Amino acid sequence: MSSEPYLLPNGRVLRYTFRERLIHWFAGVSYVYLLLTGLAFWSPWLFWLAFVCGGDTVSRELHPWFGVLFTVAVILMYRMWGRDMKETPHDKSWWENIGHYIRNQDELMPSADRFNPGQKLLFWGFFVNGLLLLITGVILWFPQSVPLFLRGLAGIVHAICALLTIGLFIIHVYMGTAMERGAFGSVIRGDVSRAWAAKHHRTWFENIVRDSTSRR
Repeated sequence: MSSEPYLLPNGRVLRYTFRERLIHWFAGVSYVYLLLTGLAFWSPWLFWLAFVCGGDTVSRELHPWFGVLFTVAVILMYRMWGRDMKETPHDKSWWENIGHYIRNQDELMPSADRFNPGQKLLFWGFFVNGLLLLITGVILWFPQSVPLFLRGLAGIVHAICALLTIGLFIIHVYMGTAMERGAFGSVIRGDVSRAWAAKHHRTWFENIVRDSTSRR
């Protein structure tokens, strides 16, 4: 299911509906709690994070439940944005010019749709790793129900997927706050300026303008 952004009367563009923003922040908050408690269990040097998150016992009890909440949020985001995250013929050209994107030379980048290929990669990375974290997490949640070998394998896969999502999370925050100025505000207010939309997601913006014109 995909939302339908549109031109706002104040000269701005609706990028994310309230529902999209709510689910996005629901996923973000639950992930941060998982990140902090997971790091606390990962290393004795970081165990103090458990006390920040409610204490040792509370953190251990809530960690798997927050994992379930995060997975629910990821699935809801898939329902909202799965169609927009599919690869298109233009994505290859975007990747070939990734150097311009890194150097903030947006005027030299190929036109992007609602989500550029980098954002798509982040989305699918979180989606796949989120499902693997859920599966392995359930095994670790009920270790007495599975063989020892499977518990060990689940622990290794769980740790690897967690580290991958941490990397993706850092990239996501950096992109949303530094790489694309104005992107962070869009997940709070929901809208962006027309200039921002035309600069960073020109194909998406042009489609919105065309659809708006055809409705008149």
